[in-house]
Amino acid sequence: MVDKPKQGEILGVPYNFERPSIGRLLSSYWQPGKGMLVKKPFGIGYTLNLANWRSWVALLVVGGLLWQEQQSKGGEAEADEDEGPVEVIVD
Repeated sequence: MVDKPKQGEILGVPYNFERPSIGRLLSSYWQPGKGMLVKKPFGIGYTLNLANWRSWVALLVVGGLLWQEQQSKGGEAEADEDEGPVEVIVD
């Protein structure tokens, strides 16, 4: 029986299903001199390289958008609670 490859590329997208180790996880998320995206240590696709300043900008933007969304949801919930019963008159 033929063993399936545990790492490689399909249509230009990398995959790696080897058992992850702590050293490989740490070294894959911190690669100075590399671009913003690097191959994932386990799974399919790419992940952020935390040694690149662009990754931190992306994380800050995403965090700000999530915070803004949570703040707007909280404001809508308070506005809905303030409304009392509504009287409807049908002619």
